[in-house]
Amino acid sequence: MKLAVKILFAIFLITSAGFYYLTYGMLENIRIRYLEGVEETLVDQSRILASFVSEDMQTGKFSPENLHTVFDHAYHQLFKSKIYNLEKTDVDLRVYITDETGHILFDSTGKAKPGEDYSSWRDVYMTLNGTYGARSSREDYREQSSSVLYVAAPIMVDKQIKGVLTVAKPTTNMNSFLAMAKRKIKLKIIISLSFILILSVLAISFITQPIKRLTRYANDIRAGNKADLPVLDSSEIGDMGRAFENMRLALENRKYVEHYVQTLTHEIKSPLSAIKGAAELLEEDMPQEQRTRFLDNIRSESERIKKLVDRMLQLSSIENMTSLNRSATLTFSDIVNQVLDQMRPVLESKKLSLIRDIDTHILMNGDAYLLKQALSNLIQNSVDFSPKEGTITIKTSLSDNRLSLKLTDQGPGFPEYATEKLFDKFFSLQRPDSGKKSTGLGLNFVKEIATLHKGTIRLNNLPKGGACAELILPGRKSGS
Repeated sequence: MKLAVKILFAIFLITSAGFYYLTYGMLENIRIRYLEGVEETLVDQSRILASFVSEDMQTGKFSPENLHTVFDHAYHQLFKSKIYNLEKTDVDLRVYITDETGHILFDSTGKAKPGEDYSSWRDVYMTLNGTYGARSSREDYREQSSSVLYVAAPIMVDKQIKGVLTVAKPTTNMNSFLAMAKRKIKLKIIISLSFILILSVLAISFITQPIKRLTRYANDIRAGNKADLPVLDSSEIGDMGRAFENMRLALENRKYVEHYVQTLTHEIKSPLSAIKGAAELLEEDMPQEQRTRFLDNIRSESERIKKLVDRMLQLSSIENMTSLNRSATLTFSDIVNQVLDQMRPVLESKKLSLIRDIDTHILMNGDAYLLKQALSNLIQNSVDFSPKEGTITIKTSLSDNRLSLKLTDQGPGFPEYATEKLFDKFFSLQRPDSGKKSTGLGLNFVKEIATLHKGTIRLNNLPKGGACAELILPGRKSGS
């Protein structure tokens, strides 16, 4: 599972748990607050009605029949009251009165018959004993929504409790209000949770983006590609990236030194052996012609070592570069023509013909010196493998902001086994005319320069003989 998914999953779990706890507590609290509000209103109602009944009892005017008339009129009166989303069309308040022994004197709904004993009900019992009396009971024990809230008040006559008046209110409408509140709260929670998840995805993407860049960088390094350390912030991820870069440089420098010492030792061993052998033979008496040949051999092998060391120094400086030290906008045709002019003596020495097809409107950003070095190596390679009086063709073109330089010759091409080794250090094929090998660093040098310019180099055999070297670099048309 990816890190981003793990973080998102953790955020979802934590947020959901928090919202669940908050929602559950909030909804329970809302129900309690609703009940408290209803009960507080019923306390006022019971007290006021009890005062009216107390007055009637004290003056001897108390009449259950008159109360029935009043309540029946209220129960059967048609009305329509819009209370937010609730439409109320009937009175659901119940009132019953007991005497000082707890027996029913009056019930507005007729559910309790006169004389019925209510003295054991908590509202009546507590009130008759001089404390606050209230209870909550279900009309149908199987239905929680059928709960009815009962609040009682004492009927006082001459400072004596002569009865109890209880006001009962079903919680049906309260449940409707509560259900609407729950729906609104849940909807807002879902919207909030969705908003949090969207922001979390954006935040995680922002946080993991540097990690992805760092991973691509590590993969490029592992693949042997040149790669620049991505731009990172000053957070722990940035510190980790810079630590990776320092580690890479330390390891590469160590590996670089080990590799070059080994390869240089290997490559120099052969010419040194030849020089040593020739020098030992020169100590003996021999004809002047043979002595001259051995001296020429010493000179040529010494020159070979010099070229090898010079080329390795050049290559090592290129390989240690992670980006171009200097870059300018260049007209690519100017670079090509300058190199061809410099290489003219080499071409004429083998009487080679040159066909140019160069687009003069291609621009690119790069290091002119390094590009000239790369082109010189490519052209020298074509010259070495071209037969005398052969033809070399050089063509430049531009497509999709990628410039292409193709250099073709009429030489023998290269064997299939060499395809994967052409750009390896110190790999070289024998030249057709001399049978000698080069330092084997030229094409690798070209590849490093192409990579520094965000480009590539390819070498292919042509169907009708010869080889084609193609250098591909970023470019654009002049004026664009």
